[in-house]
Amino acid sequence: MKYLLIFGLTIAVIWLWQGKRRSALTEKTRQQKSKAQGRPRQLPTTEIVACDVCAVHLPRTEALTNGRGVYCSEAHRRQAEG
Repeated sequence: MKYLLIFGLTIAVIWLWQGKRRSALTEKTRQQKSKAQGRPRQLPTTEIVACDVCAVHLPRTEALTNGRGVYCSEAHRRQAEG
């Protein structure tokens, strides 16, 4: 009888421990999903332009510009000017 009581108590403790563990994992998952859905991730964007001489595409921040167009290098800018 004593061993049956010890076995029953052991099973009850394990059952309670597993229940708390499952509940904590469920709550953690729910919080992570609400964080991900509540705030969309914004990625930085860069405008891409094409060189007027060779048509190579490059970010606008790296391009050379003047009143006539957009160029990928100083040589192409000079070539376009004349």
